[in-house]
Amino acid sequence: MKLPRLPRLPRRKVLKAAIAFGVLGATGSLVALVRSRGYEVPQDVRGKLVGLEAWQYVVVQHLARRVCAGDEPGVVTPDEADVAGFVDGYVANMAARMRRDLGRFLGVIEQLAPAGLAMSSRFTHLEAADQDKVLGSLESSSSDLLRGGFEGLKALLFMGYYRDPRTWRILGYDGPRVEARP
Repeated sequence: MKLPRLPRLPRRKVLKAAIAFGVLGATGSLVALVRSRGYEVPQDVRGKLVGLEAWQYVVVQHLARRVCAGDEPGVVTPDEADVAGFVDGYVANMAARMRRDLGRFLGVIEQLAPAGLAMSSRFTHLEAADQDKVLGSLESSSSDLLRGGFEGLKALLFMGYYRDPRTWRILGYDGPRVEARP
């Protein structure tokens, strides 16, 4: 049985296609390189991360500033409560698969979610109002996976924020009551 002969492609078309794919690949690599740089981790945190990569830590900082933003002046900020530090420690104790999934979701928030709203910058470079739009789109997404991921992340951020006793007054909570034993 003889196989049918494939048509020959002109060398010029093959060469043009190869050049086009090379340019696309190089452009994609350059964009990925540029968009994955420029994450400023605070000096006191640098080298001490145990669960998050540097870029993930910065994304969590920005998320906490939006999700746990105080409504009134004088309220403890997420940075003062070290929400990102709490998340770093918490993530270090997660199962590897959950840690991987959280990292991927942080990547979606950082890179893809803004692009889905026609924003050309990554999440951590957006103004606060635009960050709120991105988070609102995740919260109201038609995708159960995105909504669930956002709710889980929000719960993790709130755990980090409200563990600080300075935040309890916001809720009207006086703290744990310990009865003295006779």
